[in-house]
Amino acid sequence: MVTRSEENYLKTIYHLGKQGTIAVSTNAIAEKMETKASSVTDMVKKLAEKNLANYIKYQGVTLTNEGRLAAALVIRKHRLWELFLVEKLNFSWDEVHEVAEQLEHIKSLKLVNELDAFLGYPTHDPHGDPIPDKDGNYSPINSVNILDLDTGKEGILAFVKDSSDVFLKYLNKNNLALGDTIKVLDFEPFDNSLTIETKTQKMIISNEVAQNLYISL
Repeated sequence: MVTRSEENYLKTIYHLGKQGTIAVSTNAIAEKMETKASSVTDMVKKLAEKNLANYIKYQGVTLTNEGRLAAALVIRKHRLWELFLVEKLNFSWDEVHEVAEQLEHIKSLKLVNELDAFLGYPTHDPHGDPIPDKDGNYSPINSVNILDLDTGKEGILAFVKDSSDVFLKYLNKNNLALGDTIKVLDFEPFDNSLTIETKTQKMIISNEVAQNLYISL
């Protein structure tokens, strides 16, 4: 049985290490999880004992196949619950992360698979992140960063890299949402900001905002 704390570590290593395939330092894990490196070392040793991770001192941590699947299934639950909360319970996309953090640790695979079926086997969560299937597989995000669009080009907002409530509230305030058509009108070299146009408005977005917006063409 994988504990809740172990699941959180697996998920963090999975995200930091390109699905757990690239070695991640204990310091990077500690920074992400806001804990001590010594605590991380203790945990990854436990994960290694359960054949969920590979840990070599001074070389970092990767996930085993079993560990990658366990992490992907936690992420699957998290993203399905986020979608359920938005589509069926009228949560805003900036309200669901914390609730899904709690629901992702439910152990019943039958419940999760029935939830998947109930939602119509969705492929993406409310923020555009791909939802792993029951085998832990998912298609990569087919989109490009808005900074890579040439002036005059347009596409559909398909994914936001930053899913923090602060950033999502910023997007809500500025009437930007997934599915919106966005056209790049101008690029400002001085501060790398963009002037963009949607169906309802023209606006200038900072480089920091632009780095988090991904467009499907």
